[in-house]
Amino acid sequence: MNIQLSPHKKVFFASDFHLGAPDHHTSKKREDKIIRWLHEIEDDAAAIFLVGDIFDFWFEYKTVIPKGFIKFISKISQLRDKGIPVIFFTGNHDLWMKDYFTEELGIPVYHTPITVEINHKKLLIGHGDGLGPGDKQYKLLKKVFTNKFCQGLFRWLHPDIGIRIAQKWSGSSRISNQAKNEDAFKGKDEWLWQYCKDVEKKMHFDYYVFGHRHLPLSLEVGDQSMYYNLGEWVSQYTYGVFDGDNFQLAIFEE
Repeated sequence: MNIQLSPHKKVFFASDFHLGAPDHHTSKKREDKIIRWLHEIEDDAAAIFLVGDIFDFWFEYKTVIPKGFIKFISKISQLRDKGIPVIFFTGNHDLWMKDYFTEELGIPVYHTPITVEINHKKLLIGHGDGLGPGDKQYKLLKKVFTNKFCQGLFRWLHPDIGIRIAQKWSGSSRISNQAKNEDAFKGKDEWLWQYCKDVEKKMHFDYYVFGHRHLPLSLEVGDQSMYYNLGEWVSQYTYGVFDGDNFQLAIFEE
């Protein structure tokens, strides 16, 4: 993917909205805030990358999608109607995205990191789950969740049952991670940072942009490379912006 920025245009990045969590009321307030942010940036946006875990749970049956999020979906539909590219990535909570957003709104959905060139700067962009060393249990679980046969079996469940089961598991997973202090900075053991360093040894990128960790991070990968983690929108409301020359993290404050 190659993007050439016009004067005064920027590319925006955000991840981990976790729409739907932890309850309907809280999620609706967050959804409204996200929509206000999208409205604020749309005049400057050359493209918007939504880098995974946009939904706390998402599963596409052949003829059914999860209820809710209509205001958010309407807003990104408006952005597409204005000609602004919107790019989705799946995360570990919404990895069952298929072709709904692509067919209905013309939004590409990526399941693995991709290379993007913006004004001759090279970026590697992805959600980040399952990358780097360690976390063998999750990597095994992800193979099961992304297996077409296993997904087919899940589709045999009535949506009222299947979505309820998945939402309960999603909430338990999030609570479990908080209890284990998974969101704390791990220093030299910060595994996505290590992943970026390993990639940089083989191929140069100016910027590595990921989500998943729920930590806004700006860390050097090499003399000419930086790793940015976009943080989350449950409590921090952080996002990334690139003007063609510089990448920076920002906070949406009202």
